[in-house]
Amino acid sequence: MTHPFTTRQIPFYLTASGPCPYLPGQLERKLFTRLEPGDGPALNDALTHAGFRRSQAVLYRPACEGCDACRSARIPVNAFQFSRSNRKVLKANADLIREDQPAHATMEQFHLLSRYLNTRHGDGDMAGMSFADYVMMVEDGAQRTDVIEYRDDSGILRAAALIDRLRDGPSLLYSFFDPDHPARSFGKFIILDAVRWSQGEGLSHVYLGYWVPGSAKMAYKSRYRPLEILTPSGWRRIEDTELGRQTEMDFGGD
Repeated sequence: MTHPFTTRQIPFYLTASGPCPYLPGQLERKLFTRLEPGDGPALNDALTHAGFRRSQAVLYRPACEGCDACRSARIPVNAFQFSRSNRKVLKANADLIREDQPAHATMEQFHLLSRYLNTRHGDGDMAGMSFADYVMMVEDGAQRTDVIEYRDDSGILRAAALIDRLRDGPSLLYSFFDPDHPARSFGKFIILDAVRWSQGEGLSHVYLGYWVPGSAKMAYKSRYRPLEILTPSGWRRIEDTELGRQTEMDFGGD
């Protein structure tokens, strides 16, 4: 494949099959390529719109045999209407100050991430991450990448989100937050705030990564409606009947 923004021939590779982290009993396989320094953000932008996801300097998408459950999902921000519960989450975090930082890992961010992982994902793949691992997560392959920090009025870092800025809106790569304040619903707040500031900047979408119907880990994405998914014929809005008729309360807090 030759990318329109470069003359470099882009090689793609397939991983070996392994257990799917989202659907029990399924096997996953990924198609991937590496971001080279000369590619610039254009390749990340184009492939994200084509259903790829960035992790460090790798762009990947599912290529599983016999399963196409993973769907790239995005929120059309101009059609999004903040519900009563959405507004409640925004109000609960009205004291937070958002600061857009360059893709530079700090020890303060890492300490917050470690607390979050130990509390929420102690048995996950990222448990035990070192600071060097975190530096690679933030800085390796950065493509118009920011770390959005949220601080309270005393200056304490309460939440953070790693994002790529695409031409039409942010791609939310990873978020983490203070696990000791569940009533704040920081996870929901980060997404809602991304919608809010994207509206203010005249952007059209917030990219959420993959939504996987039937996966409890990914169920939270279906509460942000309307939702668009990528299909073989392009992006399309999905109906409530496809998402299921759960309300936001069915999914619990973040």
